[in-house]
Amino acid sequence: EENGHQNKRLKSDADEEDAEDQNKKLPKRKIVLLMAYSGKGYHGMQRNVGSSQFKTIEDDLVSALVQSGCIPENHGEDMKKMSFQRCARTDKGVSAAGQIVSLKVRLIDDILEKINNHLPSHIRILGLKRVTGGFNSKNKCDARTYSYMLPTFAFAHKDHDVQEELYRLDRETLERVNKLLACYKGTHNFHNFTSQKGPRDPSAKRYIMEMYCGEPFVRENVEFAVIQVKGQSFMMHQIRKMIGLVIAIVKGYAAESIMERSWGEEKVDVPKAPGLGLVLEKVHFEKYNRRFGNDGLHEPLEWTEEEEKIAVFKEQYIYPTIINTEREEKSMANWLNTLPIHDFNSSAIEMQTNNKDSK
Repeated sequence: EENGHQNKRLKSDADEEDAEDQNKKLPKRKIVLLMAYSGKGYHGMQRNVGSSQFKTIEDDLVSALVQSGCIPENHGEDMKKMSFQRCARTDKGVSAAGQIVSLKVRLIDDILEKINNHLPSHIRILGLKRVTGGFNSKNKCDARTYSYMLPTFAFAHKDHDVQEELYRLDRETLERVNKLLACYKGTHNFHNFTSQKGPRDPSAKRYIMEMYCGEPFVRENVEFAVIQVKGQSFMMHQIRKMIGLVIAIVKGYAAESIMERSWGEEKVDVPKAPGLGLVLEKVHFEKYNRRFGNDGLHEPLEWTEEEEKIAVFKEQYIYPTIINTEREEKSMANWLNTLPIHDFNSSAIEMQTNNKDSK
């Protein structure tokens, strides 16, 4: 009996080795993977090799790619070897419903199933497409759509005493929110909406295609709304600051004129809304699709067939995480309490002068 067990074990080891040898013979192909994940508990998307205490989404992804036999182990340590590129570096705690990564893999049988078997349930690969050899998901992406889900009591005026669970957004306030969000459309200098960029840095100029807040809905007795924003590309914390500033205006902490001022050269104090509600919804490859989408060899990078899977994933993992975390940790409510600390009136020069005077 012992020998029987041993023979079985040796046979399964041999089968695994055969599969590994087969994998090694497979040619490597450039593909894109459509990913969805809940970002809670992760320090963003991008892997920081050598800093294992800050776990990222890519740590789990690379581990699954190695374990499934798609990539050799040394490619996991040096991601350049597989030409890995993510479309967007989502920040700490931010989720995604339509992240795209490009990389070279061995096209093994049942590849999606095998990768997903080695991933936690809150990270899924929902689709795969072959792309041109020189494809780079970051450079070829011509727009990104994000959503931001927030409890609507965030828009209640500061002078009104509000019970969070009872608050419902009225039509007039929603229209005002949308009027302010629409101001962001077009090209503006967003140096005040990120750190590390000066007012004359050309890369602080960004183009926003659309931004609006949808109809509110109630979940677990709390009313929520979702803001959508589509832009060519975004800088670190930019969307959270764009939303933070609109909240500050609607709540009555800042004048509407602060928006125009924030695009000028002076430093303006722009509050940054919590990361919890932010989701990378979709990435757009319009130029690539026009050129290669119907060339007979490649498919357009559109994911209509996967839309249902994306919707199910959001309902199962992304929305419940945002709603439950908001209820338990009160991230929006706690952040709203910090708004009075901000100085929305004076410019940086005045603030420096005041500081000198007080010294």
